[in-house]
Amino acid sequence: MGRVYIMKKFFEVFSELNVYDKLRKQVENLIIKSVEFSERQKKLIIIVQSNKILSHKTQEEITKQIKSKLFPSADFSIHIDVRYVIPADWTLEEAWTEYKDHLMEDLQKNNLLINLILRASDIIVRENRVLIDMPQKTFTDKQYAEYKTCVEDLFSKKFDRKTICELTFNKKYEAVHINEQRYLVDVAEAHSRPRVKPSDQKPVAKKDNPASASNSVATKPKEAYKPRAKMDLTNMIYGRNCEGKVIKIADIIDEIGEVVIEGEVLNLETREIRASKTIIFCDITDYTDTITFKIFVENDEVGNILTDLKKGGFYKVKGSAIYDKYDKEISLASVKGIKLIKEFKTKRMDNAPKKRVELHMHTKMSDMDSVVDIKGIIKRAKEWGMSAIAITDHGCLQAFPIANHAIEKDDPFKIIYGVEAYFVDDNLGDELAEEANTEQEEQIKKLKSYHGIILVKNEVGRINLNKLVSAAHLKYYSRRPKLPKSLISKYREGLIIGSACEAGEIFAAILEEKDENDIAKLVEFYDYLEIQPILNNEFLVRSEKYKASSLEDLRNYNRKIIELGEKYNKRVVATCDVHFIDPEDEIYRRILMDYKGFKDADLQPPLYFRTTNEMLEEFSYLGEEKAYEIVVENTNQIADEIEKISPVLPDKCPPIIEDSDKELRKICYDKAHEIYGPDLPEQVTARLERELNSIINNGYAVMYIIAQKLVWDSNDHGYLVGSRGSVGSSFAATMAGITEVNPLAAHYICPECFYTEFQSNAAGISGCDIPDKACPKCGAALNKEGHDIPFETFLGFYGDKEPDIDLNFSGEYQSKAHKYVEVLFGEGKAFRAGTIGTVADKTALMYVFKYLEKREMTKRKAEMRRIAAGCTGVKRTTGQHPGGIIVVPHDRDIYEFCAIQHPANDVKTPIITTHYEYHSIDHNLLKLDILGHDDPTIIRRLEDLTGISSSTIKLDDKEVMKLFHGTEVLGITPDDISGIKLGSLGVPEFGTDFVIQMLIDAKPQNFSDLVRISGLSHGTDVWLGNAQTLIEDGKGTISTVICTRDDIMTYLISMDLEAGMAFSIMESVRKGKGLKPDWEKAMIEKNVPDWYIWSCKKIKYMFPKAHAAAYVMMAWRIAWYKVFYPLEYYTAFFSIRASSFNYELMCFGKEKLENNMKGIMGISKEKQTAKDQDLLKDMRIVQEMYARGFEFKEIDIFKASDVDFKIIDGKIMPSLGTIDGMGDKAAALVVEAAKDGPFLSKDDFKKRTKVTQTVIDKMSEFGMLGDIPESNQLSLIDIM
Repeated sequence: MGRVYIMKKFFEVFSELNVYDKLRKQVENLIIKSVEFSERQKKLIIIVQSNKILSHKTQEEITKQIKSKLFPSADFSIHIDVRYVIPADWTLEEAWTEYKDHLMEDLQKNNLLINLILRASDIIVRENRVLIDMPQKTFTDKQYAEYKTCVEDLFSKKFDRKTICELTFNKKYEAVHINEQRYLVDVAEAHSRPRVKPSDQKPVAKKDNPASASNSVATKPKEAYKPRAKMDLTNMIYGRNCEGKVIKIADIIDEIGEVVIEGEVLNLETREIRASKTIIFCDITDYTDTITFKIFVENDEVGNILTDLKKGGFYKVKGSAIYDKYDKEISLASVKGIKLIKEFKTKRMDNAPKKRVELHMHTKMSDMDSVVDIKGIIKRAKEWGMSAIAITDHGCLQAFPIANHAIEKDDPFKIIYGVEAYFVDDNLGDELAEEANTEQEEQIKKLKSYHGIILVKNEVGRINLNKLVSAAHLKYYSRRPKLPKSLISKYREGLIIGSACEAGEIFAAILEEKDENDIAKLVEFYDYLEIQPILNNEFLVRSEKYKASSLEDLRNYNRKIIELGEKYNKRVVATCDVHFIDPEDEIYRRILMDYKGFKDADLQPPLYFRTTNEMLEEFSYLGEEKAYEIVVENTNQIADEIEKISPVLPDKCPPIIEDSDKELRKICYDKAHEIYGPDLPEQVTARLERELNSIINNGYAVMYIIAQKLVWDSNDHGYLVGSRGSVGSSFAATMAGITEVNPLAAHYICPECFYTEFQSNAAGISGCDIPDKACPKCGAALNKEGHDIPFETFLGFYGDKEPDIDLNFSGEYQSKAHKYVEVLFGEGKAFRAGTIGTVADKTALMYVFKYLEKREMTKRKAEMRRIAAGCTGVKRTTGQHPGGIIVVPHDRDIYEFCAIQHPANDVKTPIITTHYEYHSIDHNLLKLDILGHDDPTIIRRLEDLTGISSSTIKLDDKEVMKLFHGTEVLGITPDDISGIKLGSLGVPEFGTDFVIQMLIDAKPQNFSDLVRISGLSHGTDVWLGNAQTLIEDGKGTISTVICTRDDIMTYLISMDLEAGMAFSIMESVRKGKGLKPDWEKAMIEKNVPDWYIWSCKKIKYMFPKAHAAAYVMMAWRIAWYKVFYPLEYYTAFFSIRASSFNYELMCFGKEKLENNMKGIMGISKEKQTAKDQDLLKDMRIVQEMYARGFEFKEIDIFKASDVDFKIIDGKIMPSLGTIDGMGDKAAALVVEAAKDGPFLSKDDFKKRTKVTQTVIDKMSEFGMLGDIPESNQLSLIDIM
């Protein structure tokens, strides 16, 4: 029989072959490419294709099964030849790295000699070439040709890639781990002996055994072999050796072969490939340049390597400099060794006996100006032995909290808190500045500003500075936050004022050669004067605007300031005006300046952090005594006058609502009696008392009452409120009406006689899933409640963890909720939580790319990433948390805590935010999370459209559950909706491809299972590679695997672990911190299964059950409307949740829609834009709507809404906003204009609606404008 090509799945060919499940899973996805019978060898050869490694053990086992079960009496053998299908974008090198061990096993079975040769050689795989560098030629030319062909066939057949093999010899190898004499013996023996079975063969050393590495020393053929001494392997963390001459990374500009480099690892990433290997990518720099190297390691070795290979570590690396066709640049591959070395970067140190103090320093919080890492410079100042350092960012105080966290409370190092403000000389008195009217404020904003330093001396000064900065941002902001000097005078107590840099008014007055009397008046305002290194101001010499013509002129300006200080008894200090820490860091600021459009960005002044001796040298032209006075003595004097303070208050300051504890207790018990009757069940009383005692005793009652008032106000306006986080774990929150989630165990309640029955055998089950039951006392149908959630998840094991009450309000009501907070606490007591937007990694990389592009320069991507990293974290803008409200107690003032401002300094918005990023003060001021969400809005809309209250929907409706099993309940098939197998599209939490597949895999049976799936879908490393694997392997079910954080505690307690330990394990696992050894030991002793312990170790983040339950309750109600009120459901969905609905693409019938869908789906996911993907999401819902028999009605401009879809004549009329190009404002204008009567012409329409001509043409095309003429003039002619 010749070769027969088949190309079918394994069990399509061997359909009669019955094998055990595990073996079936291992081979069922194999494709049988062809079958061939060799008469000479009496062998049936089955050639199969696989996209993953098929172990030799599996090959042998399936061969055995085929022979014994299908050909038991045949006199031929069976051989399986595996060909691997590798991804198209893989290089041959990646394929070799992935499959190397497996191929070597193949060779060991079939050609031992080549196996030995390859193990003893250096192998470099590049593009389509395999380069094998042999230590010594020990065979004939004929054998050479055979071996070359063998290797080429091996690669070509296994990977379907044409491969050329080259064998080279006489390379000088370092003797590392191989015994060369043994190698020569092995080769000689391989020539002389017949092939042996693997079981008879002496074991070949494994690759991960250091003693088996395969380099050898090259020897001349006629010389006796002399092994070299072993290399020094001290601190080797990977590979065989790192011997060789170290070269600069900057010198690696081409494929120069093997190199040795030294450097600091800047970035480190891992990428798992297939199931067995991981690639580790590292960027390494020696500060001349940066390059990427990568190593391929077994998955079980990754942890060991990453223990020693770390970001920030210094290493010697030996590898081959080759062109990476994916990165399109030179990188290091085929890494032979990585060795840990000592840091070689020279550090500047301050060796002066007495150190100076820096009083003018900018951090990354100075808008797009400084690249100083706050913690980094504080660490450096401490390393240099300095006693203090000042922070003086441009117009802001946002670095203060970060700096405060950089030192311990008892650390003697002092941070001086200050600002470089923008002073304006307003000539108003103190009182007038405070009470300046709008016109005066506008005049002040137009005045020229000068830089000035303000340092905080004590607690009074801290509060006064907050007041000043707030005024600058709220009242006097004009391109920058300006500060009237009169206002500074009013709040000067506790502050020290300095004259700042060349942009200060003293220096400016000298440059302008102002009258001595005028200068004297200016000097009088300041507590100290400031001078800086002359090269800071070298731009004055370069610019034609100024009279300075030499560096000596700059020195004279400094001498003049010193003269003024002496004359008017003002201390003079020398500062650096720090904008970067080390001289070489100027490149980062250069990048930022270039982005901002500065033409002289490449002429960076040396604004680096200088040591004491560097500053003394800088000012040596003043004489040794004067230089020491301004550099050391005066700076220390000022620092000594300043108290060590905290920029944020350490104490908790919650708002006060009188008798909130009593009110909470009353509300909770009133509700409990309303539900459970006059005689409360023990389970209710015990849980409620335990919770209320914890809440009230720890001072959290006010938080509950605030949340209760907000929720009740929303309910009064007709909107449900969804709870987030773990607040649903609190039964007190349920009884207070804060959450709908009842955390008690599943139980029955009689609505008539209050009979209550708790289900002891329903652990972890939601009450809605227990069987229906009639009341045994009165016969009424019992209500079913409870979700079995422990209170500890919310307030901690001892009830003392601060609660975080997050609530989802309707987006339509959110702004009203924010205003209601002001009603509760009064004007000036509620502020939006401020945020800070900084330069992100990708943005910084874009800055670097643009900088290089302008200058026609090229750098390696690794070097670009290094430079970009120095630009990240720099403040770009400020903003506001989407729902965060900071509340100040009625007896306190916001300035005690922080300054305030408009978000993004938008002077047109009435919104005022905290100046600090809100996390900086949420430890002492209450933050309410009043978030906007679509679910409450869509439910309100569905209630309005159907007249049915969502509160009447039962959570055990079998028809609703069918949505999560298939599409039949919708009256359609998967073929009708592009193959989607479930009906959960458009149902919150359950409509994405990822979750739909989870539903298919997990097969939920009830509401409780949906809660579990919601938990799994929001966790990290909880489903993929964890619960999914356990379910597939039959070790767990959706009911037994870990789905939410609460599952861990409740399960471990049920296994008799001590409750406190169970809680601690839950907290550790949910945060991705894993298990402590003593915990694991205790779990094993209590017979917790191995798979459960394994699962705990994999988890990185877990969702709280209460959050999942709240989400699923909302989702279930929406799903109910989808099943029973489809027209209303689609109307509400398109109005509220459809983000990219397009009238033209979606509303002209199913056929046109599906053609448009095919257009997008024909684009690979990698190339689809975000807009494409959003369109496709909405199209899927539209396709489902069409499949269920519903249609759209054409838009009537006199009936359509601007944003909401409407039901008219049994069809859905889209909103005007769905017309491409019609924005929300334009749509609203059309609606308003339509109220004024018909449009006479298209010109009239355009004039009254302000709609663009493009949109008008589109509307005409759709027939929306009827037959109205182009202009009014034409209309009059027609009438005549």
